[in-house]
Amino acid sequence: MAKYIGPVCKLCRREGEKLFLKGERCFTPKCAFERRSFAPGQHGKSGGKSRGGMGRESDYGRQLRAKQRARRVYGVLERQFRRYYETASGQRGLTGLILLQILESRIDNVVYRLGFATSRAQARLLVTHGHFTVNGRRTDIPSMILGSGDMVQVREGSRQAPYFKELGSLAETRSFPAWLNRDLRNLVGTVQRLPERAEIDGSLNEQLIVEYYSR
Repeated sequence: MAKYIGPVCKLCRREGEKLFLKGERCFTPKCAFERRSFAPGQHGKSGGKSRGGMGRESDYGRQLRAKQRARRVYGVLERQFRRYYETASGQRGLTGLILLQILESRIDNVVYRLGFATSRAQARLLVTHGHFTVNGRRTDIPSMILGSGDMVQVREGSRQAPYFKELGSLAETRSFPAWLNRDLRNLVGTVQRLPERAEIDGSLNEQLIVEYYSR
């Protein structure tokens, strides 16, 4: 399984804003973005607008940044992200919204949204290690797409691990969206429906992503 293994704080610095890729650490003074909010690289402090300066950004530059930001938020590499776009463009409806709904429906994102992990990266790791079941069947594929009615639950054999013993009280402090349902007593979550646009990260610009791939 291909994945980005570089410093994730550089991704936030490149986008010029926090993407909260490290979970709780992003809310502490240890967050690298708090100390160096400029883009990485030797020209990070002195480049154009896309690198923290005042230069004018082209339409292509804005489209690219929108696409890259979405990829980095959800932890998806380019080839897979393009496949999601092609799937979305082949369906009836708003391509950009369908694309975001596909990304939100990944099991790693659902685990994160349910509050069972502090970040999508942690959620991917937990899923990859086989700690969750979907409709009673164990899965280790973080890119698995869930649909309405699918149930995600902590696997019985994983419940004795220290992390999952404390998960109920930890998850209780974390909110979850209305398109999901959560039962902390049984450590289970259910997908009730597809998310509406207002329930997805408002800083993502799906129209620019569509424009990027439509060039």
